[in-house]
Formats: sequence, C-alpha cells, structure tokens
Amino acid sequence: MSIAIEDIVPFSQARARLTELAEEVRNGAEKIVTKNGESYVALIDARKLAYYHRLERERINLLLLEDVERGLADVEAGAALPAEQWLADRLQRRERE
Repeated sequence: MSIAIEDIVPFSQARARLTELAEEVRNGAEKIVTKNGESYVALIDARKLAYYHRLERERINLLLLEDVERGLADVEAGAALPAEQWLADRLQRRERE
C-alpha cells in the first residue's frame, strides 16, 4: 500500500484529529505523523501490526532453519562435528586439564 499526501499528517493536526485519524486507519488507511517536518510515527491498524509481528517471527524462524541446514551440511561435509561429539570431546579435554 502506498502512502498518499493526505496520509501525511503534522503532529499538531494528529493531536486535534486523533479520533478521525483512528477511524481512517481502522478502515484501512495508514498515516505518517510528522514532527518538525520529518516523519515521526506511523498510525496503523492494530490487527495489521499483529500481522507484521507474526511475519517477522516467521522470518526469524526461517533464518534459524537456514542456519540449521548450513550446520547440518557442514557436519555432513566433515567441516564441523556433530554437537554430541563436540560436547564429548570438550568434556574429555576439560577432564585432562
């Protein structure tokens, strides 16, 4: 969704029109509130914010899965030890120290 010029609202106007802006946002608009001529905060529907947070968690989970796949590939290629073997080796070294 693109932001139109009417979706950019100075802070002083946002304060005076908060109820109206909240209704517009609830109906699908997104508002950028400016302060001293620069973007300051955004008004978005709470449901959309929850959706964005779910997307971010899913993205993080996908990145973690990619890390796991790379780690497993390293183990299969002999470039890394399986966790159990690494831990056993580490414990043996600690006992000898």
